[in-house]
Amino acid sequence: MRLAFISDLHGNIHALTAVRRFLEGTPVNGVIVLGDLVGYGASPGPVIDLVRREGWVTGLGSSDLRVALEIGERPERHGVADQVLDWTRGVLDPGQLDFLRRLPPGGRLTTPVGRVRYFHGSPHDPDERLDLMAPERELEDLAERLGARVVVVGGSHVPFVRVVGDTTFVDPGSVGLSLNSEPGADVALIDCVGRKPRVTLHKVTYDYASSAFDILAWNLPPVIADVIRSGRMG
Repeated sequence: MRLAFISDLHGNIHALTAVRRFLEGTPVNGVIVLGDLVGYGASPGPVIDLVRREGWVTGLGSSDLRVALEIGERPERHGVADQVLDWTRGVLDPGQLDFLRRLPPGGRLTTPVGRVRYFHGSPHDPDERLDLMAPERELEDLAERLGARVVVVGGSHVPFVRVVGDTTFVDPGSVGLSLNSEPGADVALIDCVGRKPRVTLHKVTYDYASSAFDILAWNLPPVIADVIRSGRMG
């Protein structure tokens, strides 16, 4: 059983289209999106429409939450992110907004290696951030509470795998705004067979110059175009 996990699409249709092509050539039993379909990128509507057409299992991200429920700015995040989220609310149609409102905060799967739990930030709040570098005892306690052999979480934009005890923790990175100093779209494949899961992290190349151009064409903050081109913040 092989599962594909993607996260943080952030309105980048060029990256998501490349990921879809990659997945079409890669045998998988399911594709799971960990949220943040919108935010930062210039094509939030087309990204939502593609995910809907593909029928991928999709969870709610923090940016999705803020756009769909029109949650106001938070002082600690005032700036580029909020500017784009305000713009995003104005370009989505009612059906796209309704799709975001209906997304669940996460989910679970039963696989041959045990239970898989996935969510964007934390099990009950997509706006939180689970620290995968936390002390082992904290992660062991979390895995025990979740009853999970695999925990997949988004939000950091950096691909990461850590095994603690009998549980594998995975952050697939970001499709639309990867931050591991290499431009491209991130995908995590998890083979849930045998005695323990096997995780492979992939960097899918795409036309990031066109994504950056779209940012500038819509008069969105140019720093986002810089991040897309470089794969790093600042």
